[in-house]
Formats: sequence, C-alpha cells, structure tokens
Amino acid sequence: MIEELFNEETVEVNVEVRDWEEAIRFCGSLFVKNGNTDARYTDAMINTVKNMGQYIVIEKGIAMPHARPEDGVKKIGMGLVKLNKPIKFGNDEYDPVDILIFICAVDKTSHLKALAELMTLIEDDEFLSVVRELSVKVKDILNYIKSKEF
Repeated sequence: MIEELFNEETVEVNVEVRDWEEAIRFCGSLFVKNGNTDARYTDAMINTVKNMGQYIVIEKGIAMPHARPEDGVKKIGMGLVKLNKPIKFGNDEYDPVDILIFICAVDKTSHLKALAELMTLIEDDEFLSVVRELSVKVKDILNYIKSKEF
C-alpha cells in the first residue's frame, strides 16, 4: 500500500531549512501540491508540535509530523523529506533530525495498514542507509520502497 502513497510529488531530498517549523512547512507544501491536504493541515502539524511537544521525533534522526483528519485532509498520503543538514526538534534522545516522514489520513482507521508497512520500513537499516546516502535521488528512494514486500 505505501508504494502507492509515496510518489515524486511527496518525496524530496537535499532540502535546506533553518528549523523544525520550516521543515514541517516544507513537508506540508508537498501534500498541498499533491492534493492530499489543504494548507490548514500544515498549520495543524506545526501546532501539534507546539502544543504536545516533540513526541513526533520517533527514532534517532527521524520525525513523523502529522495532524488530525479534520484538519484539512483530502486523501490519504505519505511523504518523505531528507534534509541536507540535520535540525533540532528539542528531543534530547533522538535529535538532530535529518529524515521527516509525514502522513495524513482521512479517518482514524483507513491508514493503519499503510502505517504498519511504514513502521517496517523505518526499522529497515538498509532503507535508512539508502535515504541517508549523500548522492541519493528521489527515484532511488521510490525504487527501494517499490522493491519491498510488505
């Protein structure tokens, strides 16, 4: 399922940002451009971090920004942004972050299969090595995801 959600519109590499908020804004812009969400969703992802803390930093160097379906989701989606330089979110255990994997769902259940597949991918050291290669291209990431059996 996730091989259908990640695409050339929602995956970007070597992205330059100043801070975590700019990183989430960049992720949100990819969803808006791809038709997954409207701009409210981006603001909601930022407000989630401001109001609930840095719990979205789920592993060393990996953050998973998201918000609620009612915050402007039009269709389920997943995206990935590889930052050129890691940034701090304020999570002492897992900072700095260089990979953002962001999600949006239309309801509380339809994305659960995709989320389970995503967790398998995040636990895949080879996948993380591919994403973190200096010369990685978007097509390399997409091809790796498509080659996986979930």
